[in-house]
Amino acid sequence: MEDLAYWVLFPAIILINVGTSEFSAMPVMEIAIAVLGTFISLAVLCLLLSPFLKHRFAISGPRFTSIFQGTVRWNVFIAMAIAANSLGEEGVALIAIIMAILIPAANLLCVTVLAIYVGGSLPTPLALSKELLKNPYILSVAAGAILNASDIEFPEIIANYLTFLGSAALPIAVLCVGAALDLQALRRPGPALTTALLMRNILAPTIALCFVIVLGLDEVSATIVILVFAVPSAAASYVLARKMGGDAKLMAEILTLQTVAAALTIPGCLLIVAYVIG
Repeated sequence: MEDLAYWVLFPAIILINVGTSEFSAMPVMEIAIAVLGTFISLAVLCLLLSPFLKHRFAISGPRFTSIFQGTVRWNVFIAMAIAANSLGEEGVALIAIIMAILIPAANLLCVTVLAIYVGGSLPTPLALSKELLKNPYILSVAAGAILNASDIEFPEIIANYLTFLGSAALPIAVLCVGAALDLQALRRPGPALTTALLMRNILAPTIALCFVIVLGLDEVSATIVILVFAVPSAAASYVLARKMGGDAKLMAEILTLQTVAAALTIPGCLLIVAYVIG
């Protein structure tokens, strides 16, 4: 089900929304500054925290990479589901914009950090290029952007079929998130788990809120930006940790704790946005 959502259903909903949305009316530049500013801030803070975690809690390089991924990556499934149900097509289109910005950045940075902290060397440009070119989210965003820029109208039968596929993406994605939880992992809390939870569920949306206030984003755009940094880390973090020699077990524990805590922290963040921006 997760592969179906990842390779087929979400690319379908991204393609139809990016291909048909009117982006000229959206504050794309301000959103890009907000998400990149928050992303870079989190990455820098996490890297600066690495020596302290190593000396104070004996957190090794592989374990640190799981904390790093748990801080900078985001669960597209959850963000898209909330955006579609709460803000409709506009919310999905804004999520797609952010995906085009953050997914390449997160993939490149996480692969680089894993290569350095686990393997002790930088990845080759070819390896980084392969990581990007095989990502269906990036490919579907790019295809939708090309169609949007070319002013080619979707044939009605194709548009209806893509919409049909996309409507299945959200409930299946939510099922996948619930099925992936390992609640037994919560019996073993520690400094690594606590750090990843505080960085992702508390600090990330706080930094994002500062950016949206300074940039003066409207309520819908601000809500989407905050949402992207309030959701837990991506399930793909576990796959990458396992593939590149990171601490996959810790990564699974981080994903579980963040997801359970997000049931409280996401509504809290959205309420704060509504109060401050609305």
